[in-house]
Amino acid sequence: LVATLVALAVRRLRVPYTVGLVIIGLVITLNPQQVEFASQIIMLLLVPPLVFEAAFHIRFDDLRRDFWLIILLAVPGVILTTLLVGWLVSWGTGLALQAALVFGALIAATDPVAVVELFRRLGVPRRLQVLLESESLLNDGTAIVMFGLMLTTALQGRFDLRQSISQFITVSGGGVVVGLIFGMSISQFIKRIDDPLVETTLTTALAFGSYLLAETFHVSGVLAVVTAGIVSGNTSQQTMSASTRLVVYNFWEYAAFVSNSFVFLLIGLAIDLEVLFENWQAIAWAIIAALVARVVSTYGFSIFGREV
Repeated sequence: LVATLVALAVRRLRVPYTVGLVIIGLVITLNPQQVEFASQIIMLLLVPPLVFEAAFHIRFDDLRRDFWLIILLAVPGVILTTLLVGWLVSWGTGLALQAALVFGALIAATDPVAVVELFRRLGVPRRLQVLLESESLLNDGTAIVMFGLMLTTALQGRFDLRQSISQFITVSGGGVVVGLIFGMSISQFIKRIDDPLVETTLTTALAFGSYLLAETFHVSGVLAVVTAGIVSGNTSQQTMSASTRLVVYNFWEYAAFVSNSFVFLLIGLAIDLEVLFENWQAIAWAIIAALVARVVSTYGFSIFGREV
């Protein structure tokens, strides 16, 4: 109900939907009653629909055109952003470098929802939208792996470069392999069926199943869902009937809307306003650090795709 009211209000106020949800979440926290939720809800229930829906709409042809630029921004770009943010935050706030690097990994991947919405309203070229969305999908996987590495480093007090590179390749590559196998398998089932509800259910099993299966093998669940979504979305163009595609697309659009609403509402609910105001200087410095690091990584790696 809150999400619906916010969606209606932001249309009139011309404020990004996600920003409106965070603000409402902050307002709700003014109520002294404590709001509690299980942290597993985010990763197990809300992330797979968000990632799968975005990946489902990415076409191989669009991805192929800027593939290497996307990879550069999503992998070395995120690593560079993590290190730069960590160093700048540690230098500017006095926070221990290990802790600052954990923060850098957390903040390195951006959520493009508000930006994509703005792009569509301004009529930005399709190629730039695909570049943004594709990079965002892949950088989630990179950032989650980086977060695990930085957290381990902070807890153990040491950094093993060889082990970190090996773990990064294993976790990322393993996630892609799981998503590829699971995505192709489910696509074979969908090819032999012409039932909108059954095919929608199979894509649901694919989104959540690929994530859970990958996490069971201790590889990247997010990258598994990304790969499965891209494979399923591209094969569905040839195998699904027009009526089935309409049902499946509408279902995932709605699932992403609900998941996104919960995520940003929970962000607002999780923020303690008193702590926020007490640490405003460190927060302001962290925002500057994040912007500087993103400018360096984005413009730095974009020299390999100047026509963009």
